[in-house]
Order: sequence, then structure tokens, then C-alpha cells
Amino acid sequence: MNDWIADYIDRQKAAHDSIPTGQVAELIHVLRDALREDRQIFCFGNGGSASNCSHFATDLGKGASDKLGRRFRVMSLNDNVSWMLALANDYAYEDVFSRQLENFGKPGDIALSLSVSGDSPNCVKGLEWAKANGLKTIALVGAKRGRMAEIADHVVVINDTHYGRVEDAQMGVCHLLCYAFMEKPEIAG
Repeated sequence: MNDWIADYIDRQKAAHDSIPTGQVAELIHVLRDALREDRQIFCFGNGGSASNCSHFATDLGKGASDKLGRRFRVMSLNDNVSWMLALANDYAYEDVFSRQLENFGKPGDIALSLSVSGDSPNCVKGLEWAKANGLKTIALVGAKRGRMAEIADHVVVINDTHYGRVEDAQMGVCHLLCYAFMEKPEIAG
């Protein structure tokens, strides 16, 4: 068991080491501009990625905003379960994010989606709707990249395909995006 744990940790370190700092810095600037322009930020994903989106929305909306004197307008589209289930039941599960974006999304807003495979149909459809309607699109994906990486304006690829390791590294990216504003509030201008 100790060998398995040591190997897992080594691979986790490699996944974190694959976080592309240049792309993360670009995303920090995208979020800074969204804050300055009072744009809405939407995030969405499935499973562990849904939890990461909820965590990200909390950290950006509360923690980062508390440090700035201005508030990020951020919403996880995973957090209204009854609405998601109504959309899945009445339309299709692949519509649960795009249909919510139809209600809220405006040109210039941000749509950020997380997926290990990059091919989750509901995330793909959400990004497609966002792109077609003038939102800036961001995809955080694993090494397979998938369709989401082809659609998004900004892509962060974690160089692994293991769900746990990619989700952990994606949460690391989300923390970087939030803590940049918490620990360096001057970047907000």
C-alpha cells in the first residue's frame, strides 16, 4: 500500500506541475477585466467538476471579493438542483447548462467549464451556446482535451487522464484564480 500511495503522490505532483502558468495568468486577466466591467461569470461541470465549480464560485464571490472592495458576480450553474432537473426532464440532460445561460448570459460575460474528458455533452453544449452568443469561453480539461478545448477561447490542460488527479489540479487552478485577488488585490486595479 505504501508504494501505491507514493506512486499516486508522485503522479499528483506531475499533474500539478503540468499547470500552464501562462494560461493561468491570462485567466486572471480575464477575471480582472470581468470585475472591472461588472460582467457575470458562470461556471459549470459534472460530478467532481461540479463540486469544484461550486467551490470556485464561493472563493471568488466571497473570499476574493472581500479583499477587493468590489464584488465578483459569479454563479455556479450546478447549484440549483431543481432547475437542473426540470431542464433535464423537460428537454435533455445535455441542455442543463445552455438553457440556464439562455436566461442569464449576455455578450461579454464569462462561461468557464471544467471537465476531465473535455467531452461532457452538457458542458460542450453550454460552451457552444456561450460562444455563439458572445460570451468569453474558458475550458479546464484533462490531457484528452476533447471538444471543449476546440470551442473555448482559453484552455487550461492538465497533462493527465486520471479523474482524481485532474480534478485536484483543476481545483488548484481555481484556487490560483481566486487567491491571486486575495493575496495580490492590487492586480484588480
